[in-house]
Amino acid sequence: MRLMGLDYGDKTIGVAVSDELGWTAQGLEVIRRSTVERDTARLKELIAEYGVGEIVVGLPKNMNNTIGPRGEICIAFAQSLHEILQLPVHMWDERLTTASAQRTLIEADVSRKKRKQVVDKMAAQLILQGYMDAHS
Repeated sequence: MRLMGLDYGDKTIGVAVSDELGWTAQGLEVIRRSTVERDTARLKELIAEYGVGEIVVGLPKNMNNTIGPRGEICIAFAQSLHEILQLPVHMWDERLTTASAQRTLIEADVSRKKRKQVVDKMAAQLILQGYMDAHS
């Protein structure tokens, strides 16, 4: 059974999946958000294609460990996903994952335009890998 990691943002959803053994996460794609129906339809397609059994959604906490407005939006998204997809949905602290993804891409000398296209996918990968490492 594979896991799916999601980095839920205002304009995009970064998507990553695990290998079948749950050891490594790979960035899959970035979904440009449009409507809830279209977004969940695309997620359903990916879940079916990769045999996903559980979902991990990044939870953006404040540096003092509190949950702000952005975190509340992600929690509501996770609850909605659970109801629609009928799969277990876990929340995982995503503090600094986007910054870490940006830093890695800059170190790899990836252009600004290219970074913008892949940073959410890479953040989803970091969220999922962190969750799997903590639960192995």
